[in-house]
Amino acid sequence: MHFSQRRWLHPIVLFLLAFVGTALGRVQEVHNVLELTGQKASKLRFSTDVATGKYTPPEEMDPQFWYKLADEEIAKRLQLPQPNSDKAKNVIMFLGDGMPLSTVTAARILKGQRQGNTGEESSLSFEKFPYSGLSRTYCANAQVPDSACTATAYLCGVKTNIISIGVSAAVNFNNCTASQDPANRLTSIAEWSQNAGKSTGFVTTTTLTHASPSGAYAKTANRMWQCDTDVTSYGVDASTCIDMATQLVTQTPGKNFEVMFGGGMGKFLPKTIKDSHGKAGERSDGVNLLSRWQGIHDKGVLVTNRKQLLNLDVSAASSIIGTFQSGLMDFHMDADPTYQPTLSELTEVAIKKLSHNENGYFVFIEGGLIDYGNHYTQAGYALDEALEFEKAIQLARAMTNISDTLIVVTADHGHAMSIAGYPGRGTPILGLNQHDTDINGVKYSVLNYAAGPNQYLDEHGQRIPLDDILGPDDAISPSYIDKEIGVHSGEDVGIWASGPQSHLFTGVMQQSTIPHLVAYASCVGSGKQVCESSRRKT
Repeated sequence: MHFSQRRWLHPIVLFLLAFVGTALGRVQEVHNVLELTGQKASKLRFSTDVATGKYTPPEEMDPQFWYKLADEEIAKRLQLPQPNSDKAKNVIMFLGDGMPLSTVTAARILKGQRQGNTGEESSLSFEKFPYSGLSRTYCANAQVPDSACTATAYLCGVKTNIISIGVSAAVNFNNCTASQDPANRLTSIAEWSQNAGKSTGFVTTTTLTHASPSGAYAKTANRMWQCDTDVTSYGVDASTCIDMATQLVTQTPGKNFEVMFGGGMGKFLPKTIKDSHGKAGERSDGVNLLSRWQGIHDKGVLVTNRKQLLNLDVSAASSIIGTFQSGLMDFHMDADPTYQPTLSELTEVAIKKLSHNENGYFVFIEGGLIDYGNHYTQAGYALDEALEFEKAIQLARAMTNISDTLIVVTADHGHAMSIAGYPGRGTPILGLNQHDTDINGVKYSVLNYAAGPNQYLDEHGQRIPLDDILGPDDAISPSYIDKEIGVHSGEDVGIWASGPQSHLFTGVMQQSTIPHLVAYASCVGSGKQVCESSRRKT
């Protein structure tokens, strides 16, 4: 059941549905456009006017506003002493979806505690990178963003409205006509890299048509338009407004990707056939997009499980598409390790394939289920996904040459998770604070969320003891505000960089400046490039 179809259920029922979903190893969709656009509170329904009531500054509707701002932020960094003028032949962008600094810290502690230490002294692989900074995550009409407008920022270099992908902030929610106006359509760092002769691809633990990876290829006024059935469900003509799965397979730059790994097989297949995982497809138009993709790519290979992936001869395949679940991929803790590949395994195959191009490559790799663990307010899932994410980053750095491969690690947005209350060193990060109580003498959790499905209150509204509840990896953490799911947060998120021009990824920057910095380092796109600086010096 899609989350937007069960909004009216009692929160306890929603909690049970979420719990059952994770217990069965099937991650359920949680993103609700009515909530993200503000229409849930205002009781407005889908519309092509400014139905959200969220204000967009007029000047920010023009992509040039953000290009100019990026130029200014790059210029400020170039005024500082430059340690080198090395070019990044290859770029790997790692994105921890819904990974605030509190999750980074908690994951670091959990890593150390799993190793038998107190935990606080531990470090994640990317925290050892030489340069770090902060990214400002607000979107054109949102103080707290979603993964769609943020993907547009860190992949297209322009901030847009919440829910939108690959189009400017001049496009309102669900407005197909405006999204097709060439003046409003954006290009991504993936397309810039393709134009420079580089290989490109993406890896995600969500779906191939999910918001984050779609920032590399899609142009849409609604992140939920993932297949034609979805487009129609929002009152839009699917024959006029092309769904994201079709864009990926048939349009530039999607059709040129050499690697596409994730879940979401159902978005590419008609309802009349079952996919490789035993579920019916989701398309109403009868089109088998995977067959169409294979028709376009003579030596293209489709893989759907771990064995097929690891047995693949990447040198013999022109392109690879991997669809490892019907919908979202399973949490690492719940996945069948013989069936579903890990993020590290996906990363390794992607790098091996893309490395064949002597011109280099750009690849986007997302740890997408960190976000879902935090939405469920199941911190154990979120932190385990973060640890799988850091393993993949460590592998990527070990597989590549630091002299020619730039690795940038960041997050799209935060989550309202806190670590508080003066717990002592070595306190289990998923457990109770043993060194403090509330005013009623009840101990409280080390990790808490601002909003979520369980406040753990008795019939009198008082907090109940959590000694027998917290501790297991799948426990629901306490929250303050009663909501069906946890919510995003609006604070700045971290950036960590290693490799050529990594020194530029420092200080506080607009999220939309990130791809322009990547383009500068790898000499792609139409903006400033380190190659030009090198030529001027010689």
